[in-house]
Amino acid sequence: MVYSGLRNLVLLLGLLVGSGAVNAANPDYRLIEWPDLMPPEDLEALMNPPDYITAIEDGSIEDQIASQLGYIADGRPDNRYEQALRSTAVREEFAGQKVRLPGFIVPLDFNDEQRITAFFLVPWFGACLHLPPPPPNQIIYADFNAGIGLEDIYSPYWLEGTLEVSLEETELGTSAYSMNVHSVQPYLE
Repeated sequence: MVYSGLRNLVLLLGLLVGSGAVNAANPDYRLIEWPDLMPPEDLEALMNPPDYITAIEDGSIEDQIASQLGYIADGRPDNRYEQALRSTAVREEFAGQKVRLPGFIVPLDFNDEQRITAFFLVPWFGACLHLPPPPPNQIIYADFNAGIGLEDIYSPYWLEGTLEVSLEETELGTSAYSMNVHSVQPYLE
């Protein structure tokens, strides 16, 4: 449903903010979390959604895509929350940093051996495939020349690589970051 994805994002942000995890797996890579990629004003806006968002019941007519499109067409003024949902604002200090981040893989391109060589890394399963997608500053466009033989798209993975600030647009979504991936491992708690 339309707002279920938004609720997932707000829930995820609430769970991850300030956890301060240490990267014991590989000290050469800075362990980051999805909220780290958002400017503070975007994070603040998403952590405090307007009343009309929290009042919508899952599965209700207001939760349907048509209602969302009608809402936009009605010309209601944008608010800070809605702006944060479409934000391409980034944290420039991450440019060129070697980072480690968990997420879900949305395949975009394959090599001759049918291994995934380009993909979006997203904070929750199904992001980019269901409306609405995460904000662009919560999507990472990833290049991995070695390719991934992904057997399970439902499982999260750890990625290590060099993060860049780069706007990438595809038919599945827009990302405000890109990553040259060095390694991919299954996510294990």
